Amino acid sequence: MRLSTANTFNASIANLQQRQQKLQETQQQLTSGKKIAAASDDPTGAARAERALVSIGRVDANQRALEASRNSMTLSESALGDANELLQQMREAMVAAGNASYSDAERAGIANKIAGLRDQLLSIANRPDGSGGYLFAGQGSANPPFLDQNGGVAFTGVAGNIQTGNMDNFPLSINGEQAWMQAPTGNGTFETIALKNALNPLASAKGWIDAGRVSDPSALTGHNYYIGVNGTAPTQTYSVYDSDLGGAVVKTDTFTPGKAISFDGISTTISGAPVDGDQFQIKPSTNSLKVFDVIDRTVAELRTPLRGQAEISQSNSGRIRDLDAVMTNLQNVRSQVGERMNNLDGTESRMAALKLYSKSEQSAAEDLDMTQGISEFQNQQTGYDTALKTYAMVQRMTLFQYINV
Repeated sequence: MRLSTANTFNASIANLQQRQQKLQETQQQLTSGKKIAAASDDPTGAARAERALVSIGRVDANQRALEASRNSMTLSESALGDANELLQQMREAMVAAGNASYSDAERAGIANKIAGLRDQLLSIANRPDGSGGYLFAGQGSANPPFLDQNGGVAFTGVAGNIQTGNMDNFPLSINGEQAWMQAPTGNGTFETIALKNALNPLASAKGWIDAGRVSDPSALTGHNYYIGVNGTAPTQTYSVYDSDLGGAVVKTDTFTPGKAISFDGISTTISGAPVDGDQFQIKPSTNSLKVFDVIDRTVAELRTPLRGQAEISQSNSGRIRDLDAVMTNLQNVRSQVGERMNNLDGTESRMAALKLYSKSEQSAAEDLDMTQGISEFQNQQTGYDTALKTYAMVQRMTLFQYINV
């Protein structure tokens, strides 16, 4: 094989240029700290780094949604706590109003106090979320979701709640209708009501019935009943009728004020001094109790003058029962909000772990091992220096050099 002098020079120069290019690439990697400057440097590594980068971007977006949800849930939890404190103050006022020694004027004063607390409660129900919306607007409303109008407070929002729409669907609002307008009536299973006297429809019952309780869940029928008191004390009887069975008699027994009346898994007590013809209704509970309706009815009854003791006792017992029901419903919603906040904390921990893993993957794919890079650069530098010296020596090995000598 015959090699010309020009060919030797060209090969040497090409080798020098190749070494210089590799030296420059290594120098750029050391400067940037990245071993991949373009996808062509390492297609597989570049794809791996891109997947990790997409994962990091997704986690960052989820974290922003999570923070928005946490802010909304924190504000909602605080608002529900404030609401329960106001309702507790109303309940304490109602307990005080049941004092038999109070005059109508004193009960009216308590009514005014509860009315003032009601206005504060309405402002909580319409509390803004700080971003142009309202905490209890459900799926959104441009105006406050609870409108105070003739006939009571109406919910003008949209039932349901708003979610972030990402994979985890973080909540951004509370279903205000469920929280404020859908508490269970009565004791949650059935509701007791004092009716007008059957023999004197203009007269209220002289006894009062408590909220009742479930004595045997398996025996409940879900029917409507009414209890009628017959005769004159001290020899009175009572009869329980099933309205859903055409008024069929369920039970008849001697009536004793304050003694429990039990039937079909239900136990309730009628107190006071009921007279012949007094009747009381028992009907299944429904999720239709509204916070502000309860308060408005409470205020109206406290302001009603010239009521008898039985009517006052029945009124106070019923309204305290209803306040307990709406307080329990709001507390249940508050517990749900707290659970959502716990879930957000758990999700945040998982996202932090995923982001750390993705960053590790990205680093492994594109970051340069500085120790290895410096060692490689020094080796390439030494090789390039040796190539320069070799070329200088080869350059002098020509016929002209021998002639000059």
